[in-house]
Amino acid sequence: GTLLAAYETKRRGHDPEIIYYLFLPMVIWGTIGARLWHIFTPPLSSVQLGLTTGYYLTHPLDVLALWVGGFGIPGAIIGGVVVLLAFSYSNEIPFWTLADLLAPGLALAQGIGRIGNYFNQELYGLPTDMPWGMFIDPARRLVGYEDAHFYHPLFAYESLLNFANLFLLLWLTRKFSDRLKTGDLFLIYLAAYSVIRFSLEFLRLDVALIGGWNINQVFF
Repeated sequence: GTLLAAYETKRRGHDPEIIYYLFLPMVIWGTIGARLWHIFTPPLSSVQLGLTTGYYLTHPLDVLALWVGGFGIPGAIIGGVVVLLAFSYSNEIPFWTLADLLAPGLALAQGIGRIGNYFNQELYGLPTDMPWGMFIDPARRLVGYEDAHFYHPLFAYESLLNFANLFLLLWLTRKFSDRLKTGDLFLIYLAAYSVIRFSLEFLRLDVALIGGWNINQVFF
C-alpha cells in the first residue's frame, strides 16, 4: 500500500518521500487507534471470553497484549487521520491533498490485510451451504452455532470489494483527473468503504454491540 501510494504521489507531481515519512507514524497511531477501538467496542467473541471493556480497564497491561483480542478498522482510520492532520499542520501541506495521495494505497492495504482473517478463522458470516462456504473449527465457533460447520467468508467478500474500490480509485484518478477536486478521491474511498462495511455487517456474526446497536454500522 505504501509503495502504491508513493508511486501515485510521484505520478501526480509530488515528492514520494512524503509517503515514506508518514509510514511509521501512521502504522504506530493506526495500530493504537485500532486497539483502542477493540477495547471500547469489543465484539461478541471477546465478550464471551470475558474480554470486555471493564476487564481491560481493570487489567491495563492486557491492553498491550496485542495477540489477545483484536483490532478495529474504524480506530485505525481515526488514528491515521490524526497523524495526517498533525503532519499537514507542521509541514503546511493541505490535509485533503495528503488524504487523496493515500487513498488508493489504503484500499490495497485493506484488501491484503483481510486475507489474514482466513488464517485466524475470524470475520466469518452466517452459516451457509454455498460451495464457497468457509469451514470453521469448533473452537472458533460462536455460542449458539456449535453445530454449523460452514460460514460465509466475509473476509473474502470484503477483500475483493476493497480491491474493486482500489481499481475504482485508480481509474478515477486517470479518467477524471481534471474534474476531481482536492479531497474528492479520499471522500470517494470513504464512501465506497462505508457502503461495503455497512452492508457486510448484516451477514456478520461476531458484531460489536453498544446499547443494542452495531457500533461498526453506526460509525460507517
